Amino acid sequence: MTAVMPAGVGLARDVVGPAMEAAVSRLSPEVRAVAAYHLGMTDAEGNPSGAGAGKALRPALALLSARAAGAPSERGVTSAVAVELVHNFSLLHDDIMDGDTERRHRPTAWTVFGVGAAILAGDALLALAQDLLLEDSAPQGLWAARCLSVAVQRIIAGQGADLAFEKRDDVGLTECLEMAGDKTAALMACACSIGAIHAGAAPSLAMGLAGFGAHIGQAFQLTDDLLGIWGAPEVTGKPVQSDLRARKKSLPVVAALNSGTTESRELAVLLARPDDLGEEDLAHAAGLIEAAGGRRWAEAEADSQLSSASKCLAEADIPEDVRAEFMAIAEFITARQW
Repeated sequence: MTAVMPAGVGLARDVVGPAMEAAVSRLSPEVRAVAAYHLGMTDAEGNPSGAGAGKALRPALALLSARAAGAPSERGVTSAVAVELVHNFSLLHDDIMDGDTERRHRPTAWTVFGVGAAILAGDALLALAQDLLLEDSAPQGLWAARCLSVAVQRIIAGQGADLAFEKRDDVGLTECLEMAGDKTAALMACACSIGAIHAGAAPSLAMGLAGFGAHIGQAFQLTDDLLGIWGAPEVTGKPVQSDLRARKKSLPVVAALNSGTTESRELAVLLARPDDLGEEDLAHAAGLIEAAGGRRWAEAEADSQLSSASKCLAEADIPEDVRAEFMAIAEFITARQW
């Protein structure tokens, strides 16, 4: 599949990028160096790189969220920056916990600056995100900060469950979906509603937008898990079959393990081996997951989540151009190049 980046995402990078740089400049010099590197603002020596990190999907959703409430995009910039800071807080910590050495085609921050420095940078981004929202003395600033805080608590719960799954052989598909709902979908739901909340939208609109975001968050995680097994390194920014190499209990893997097939039993034995999996083992494991129906289930579930997201959006009282842009982003994140 080939995906064309929606225009709103590029616009979000242009609008939110300078605000991100201004926010990061408030950090102490040592922490700022790590954060700026992780965010793609500088290279490892601190020289400006002229590029930002990521595709700015969540900032784009936050800006749209403000527009959904009838406010201009600019009203959503602070919320967009806060959401992106929290997203990168989680990535800094995830890279350490997962032992990932590459992100976005560059060495991860902890491999360059050390584990301690990367942890502190993540902590600083989290605190900075809340500071930005709480600097708004209006009640809406407090409500937006509360929305973000709830999302962070769910992210932490989801990451905790993900780590716990690594030590278990009996992970069920329902609990794996719940984990993804916390680890990934919670922040996406926040991104889709926080701009509206910060602009003073009615609770019914905020809840509708959050429901849309929760569904596209699940679809995003399913797509990401598929890419983690079958994605090309030039797309994922990580080595081929990186999730299998780490034996992550991703959604396609758990679906395959719970299929009750001959392939699922062979896959369980293969993943339980104490030795490192070689390239042939990884390719064989990917084949077993596909034969056991894990890939097919994940693709179908991503389509189902996208359909549910569309239904939530159809029921929301928002401008038609905003609705169309929301759906364009939803379709983009589930149609990335394999």
